[in-house]
Amino acid sequence: MSSGVPRLGVGIGWRPEIDLSVERLPGVDWVEVIAENLHPDRLPESLVRLRTRGRPVLPHAVSLSLGGAEPLDTRRVEHLAAVTGALGAPLASDHVCFVRAGGLDSGHLLPLPRTRDALDVLVGNVRLAQSILGVPFALENIAALLEWPDPELSEAAFLRELTERTGCLLIVDVANLYACARNLGSDPHRFLDEIPLERIAYVHVAGGSEREGVYHDTHAAPVPAPVLDLLGELRARVDPPGALLERDDDYPTDTELAAELAAIRAVLESR
Repeated sequence: MSSGVPRLGVGIGWRPEIDLSVERLPGVDWVEVIAENLHPDRLPESLVRLRTRGRPVLPHAVSLSLGGAEPLDTRRVEHLAAVTGALGAPLASDHVCFVRAGGLDSGHLLPLPRTRDALDVLVGNVRLAQSILGVPFALENIAALLEWPDPELSEAAFLRELTERTGCLLIVDVANLYACARNLGSDPHRFLDEIPLERIAYVHVAGGSEREGVYHDTHAAPVPAPVLDLLGELRARVDPPGALLERDDDYPTDTELAAELAAIRAVLESR
């Protein structure tokens, strides 16, 4: 990969509820942690043990609101930088979204209008965050429940220009692609055809559920076959540095988690 991202392999999202499971699961090459849940001076012992065993631990932020029109809260970026440094992580990440507006916090990752004005704001905030972080910065596509009207760019074109103007990396969440296809009628195959594959840092994989005709990316269910199929479509185009299983609720047994990790690995190792 020309992006210089290290080979990661297959990983899982570390959560306190499954910390012992993550430590003993076979096939875990690395983990990702929610940066806002960590204090850089008091890392959980489980993460310290994983790092001692040589497992990379990568911080993933959810609150920077990089696409928001309000000035970037650099204190949040500084916290992410401190966590990244404490973990010795090779990169950090967040999302292509906003979470705050007018002094209110939505509690959700909200999609950006795909306009050039919105892209300019995002680019400026990403550049500022990069100047604070000091490590490569990756941004993830989100699972949207709505689209702003009159887009000037496709999602892939929006992300391509973002990477060109900032040098950032991408986290491709194939579960989010599936959710957007279900809810908004978007074309995930076109997305994969058009994004800058050489900028991929790694991939997210997760399961969700449908309620009242809407598919929700809950991270609380097994990975459905169509999401693994999309991972296979991505793998047919590029060999990503890594893939990560996300699980945030209704945690299954170790055996079930291990089986999902093995299924992800099988797709990545397919030719």
